[in-house]
Amino acid sequence: MKNKKENSTLLQIKDLKIEGFSDERWHKIIKGVNLELKRGEVLGLIGESGAGKSTLGLAAMGYTQPGCRITGGQINFDGVDLTKRTDSEKRKYWGNRMTYVAQSAAASFNPAHRLINQTTESTIRAGLKKQNEAFDEARALYDALNLPNPETIGERYPHQVSGGQLQRIMTAMAMSPNPDLIVFDEPTTALDVTTQVEVLAAMRDIVKTYGTAAIYITHDLSVVAQMADRIKVLRYGEEVEEAMTRKMLKSPKEDYTKSLWSVRSIQKPEKKSKDIILEVKNVDAFYGSFHVLKNINIKLPLGRTVALVGESGSGKSTVARVITGLLEPKIGSVKFKNRELPPSLKGRTKDQLQKIQMIYQMADVAMNPKQTVYDIISRPASFFAGLTGANLRKRVIELLEQIDLDESFIDRYPSELSGGQKQRICIARALAANPEVVICDEVTSALDQIVQEGILKLLGRLQKDLNLSYIFITHDIATVKAISDEVVVMNEGQVVEQGLKSEIFSPPHPEYTELLLSSVPEMDPDWLTDLLKARNY
Repeated sequence: MKNKKENSTLLQIKDLKIEGFSDERWHKIIKGVNLELKRGEVLGLIGESGAGKSTLGLAAMGYTQPGCRITGGQINFDGVDLTKRTDSEKRKYWGNRMTYVAQSAAASFNPAHRLINQTTESTIRAGLKKQNEAFDEARALYDALNLPNPETIGERYPHQVSGGQLQRIMTAMAMSPNPDLIVFDEPTTALDVTTQVEVLAAMRDIVKTYGTAAIYITHDLSVVAQMADRIKVLRYGEEVEEAMTRKMLKSPKEDYTKSLWSVRSIQKPEKKSKDIILEVKNVDAFYGSFHVLKNINIKLPLGRTVALVGESGSGKSTVARVITGLLEPKIGSVKFKNRELPPSLKGRTKDQLQKIQMIYQMADVAMNPKQTVYDIISRPASFFAGLTGANLRKRVIELLEQIDLDESFIDRYPSELSGGQKQRICIARALAANPEVVICDEVTSALDQIVQEGILKLLGRLQKDLNLSYIFITHDIATVKAISDEVVVMNEGQVVEQGLKSEIFSPPHPEYTELLLSSVPEMDPDWLTDLLKARNY
């Protein structure tokens, strides 16, 4: 472990200015921000999409993304101004004294290499430790991060562990060289609430144990309350305000900060419906020899929303795969309007394919980056409705208007869109088929709270206007309360509990439902500590 002087200043950013190039000109991204971080301290960066959080977090390491440039200011890391260092000189810090934990662990690992090799690669390459020592310390980190079978889990490949386990292994990778600074960039966004509790606890403890300074980037105020000593609020590349966490949570000064505190106020009143448009009946399904769904029964009422909730690996997305025909059930059936659907996608008619559409979690990977918005939306409109030429363009414009975007977006590429705009385009693509059932698979989990609220309101309006029926897969209980009529709780491939939203959220709860509900973070800095004590962690 390195000798680190607690409370001494490690990082000082002064009047930093960063520009990005798009639309054939340079735009200001960071507009004169100041930041100070002491050793062993955790600073939370919050703000909506486009605020500059990730750009500032990367800049703390002296790094700018392609198409960006630093135009002013200083980045003093342990007395060295990184703005005056070449990339070659800065690489001596990267992966050694500075490390980074990304939002999407799955996209950050090489699928062809074992986890322990990837965990220790930068440490061994920098000559900090010999392989045997690095491997031993990696296993100790796995144990400290509460990973199962810490002695052997590193021998697995990325696809052989869960999302929460992979996120913790990425944290072990970042901690392997015992860095001075870690930048956590939305590291728990895509995790279910029970896994998030474990990951947050592990990350907080490991940072404290090693005396590492950290910048924690997130749009989740409840999460930042558990992690950060101080919070800095950003908007449009400028600082709104900064304060100690408890003070910020109790009495934010600025109106913008107060608006962040008050978002997600949607509380949809549940509605009953006797008419069933879709039914999953007595379904068992397998991945190879692994039994993933066990006697699943779910009914979707016409014009209503059924939320599927549960941990990663509970079977939520597998249910969606069975409904859409991407996975054939071993036993049971899927009925649409009382007519049994062919179990395989290949056996379904065009009309059957049209009526059930899906919106995916990660809009970034759900769209072809080489296609324009017009190409993305027009393809299903052309395929299912046979539209061409002027009629097809007119339909695309109508769909853009339905998702609150205008014709100016029609020739843009995905890289020219914000996260919320990308998800709206994915919604428009689903609507282009003129469906009756839409499956929404974690469609808001990667978005900040203000953008989430906009997407949820949009989905609610579209449901009312078009009489759509939704299956909404999510691990976010606040989202469930905002959009659902009925709730299905899943665990280990089985339905634990189902019923009207009011029934599911009213005690007494089955043990697993109680675990889920008690794992939803609260805007109380003591919440995680108190929860861990109650669970004897």
